Amino acid sequence: MKKGYKIAQEVKYQIIKRVKEEGVSVAEAAREHGVHEATIYNWLGKGAETGSTAELLRLRRDKKSLLELVGEMTLKLSESQKKN
Repeated sequence: MKKGYKIAQEVKYQIIKRVKEEGVSVAEAAREHGVHEATIYNWLGKGAETGSTAELLRLRRDKKSLLELVGEMTLKLSESQKKN
């Protein structure tokens, strides 16, 4: 992998999850994803932070879509109340 190449937080989270939960060796995960083993060990050292970051991004997307849905429902309810 090229030096300076950034890997998406979600990909990091998936790699860490495979190593921690599925029992995949660091060497195997590194080989499969084209990442140096030391990089994965660094992520594992900061694992909670990396996982939290990915989860935070997912939660922010979910929050945004839910707020949009609530806004649409509020407008529809307001319009229906005006008609009555």
